[in-house]
Amino acid sequence: MHSQPLLLIQAGTPPEDIRNLQGDLSDWFRGLLGDEANNLEVVRVFEGETLPSPGLHRAAIITGSWSMVTDHLSWSEYTAQWIRDAMAIDMPLFGVCYGHQLMAHALGGTVDYHPAGLEIGCQEIELLPDAESDSLMQSLPPRFIAHLTHLQTVLQPPENAVALARSSHDRHQILRYGPNAISTQFHPEFTPDISAACIKRREAMLRSKGLNPEKLVRELCHTSSAQELMLNFIRATATVLTINEDKSCH
Repeated sequence: MHSQPLLLIQAGTPPEDIRNLQGDLSDWFRGLLGDEANNLEVVRVFEGETLPSPGLHRAAIITGSWSMVTDHLSWSEYTAQWIRDAMAIDMPLFGVCYGHQLMAHALGGTVDYHPAGLEIGCQEIELLPDAESDSLMQSLPPRFIAHLTHLQTVLQPPENAVALARSSHDRHQILRYGPNAISTQFHPEFTPDISAACIKRREAMLRSKGLNPEKLVRELCHTSSAQELMLNFIRATATVLTINEDKSCH
């Protein structure tokens, strides 16, 4: 589909116990992307790998992480500058969790710990009125379930960013930054098994907050609408890249 490989900007790797059971982040996205995964170039920015220059003939997905955006790690700030450069040319971008927060931070928003603490497990996402006119949202129901696990959040989106969905815990579940750039606080790439592994790893902390890890695991499910959003992005990106390719040939 893409004239150049689909870029996966990997912003971290799971703790060893999760990775041994569920694989690495790139495996999780490959599981969602299907045939598109055959055209995936993974750049492990958290290990210092260098990103290719932003271009109009490719798209990028920015993954989650076990780091915090507010730590301003050197690789993270390097990626934030890359995001600004990519946005300057309207390169197609999709951020997930840490990627969502990093896009907001890079473009002038405010990211920090959520005042109400952790959001985790399968939670209901509600589309907001601005989603009605967004092409990527047309196939989604007004409310759907998605996998979540995060401590930090986008407290204030960048200027001109539009919030397209919320949960009862977090009002910025989907942000639109431009015609080809979008991000989600939730995880389209998660399966129930991945989510269960994340819950079980935080079992003691969840109990200390009055949450029931066993109940959270029982309530996990497949989240087809959340997955559909990322697949809609991939399909829409194909059209954008084809138009860009045609322009470059004239």
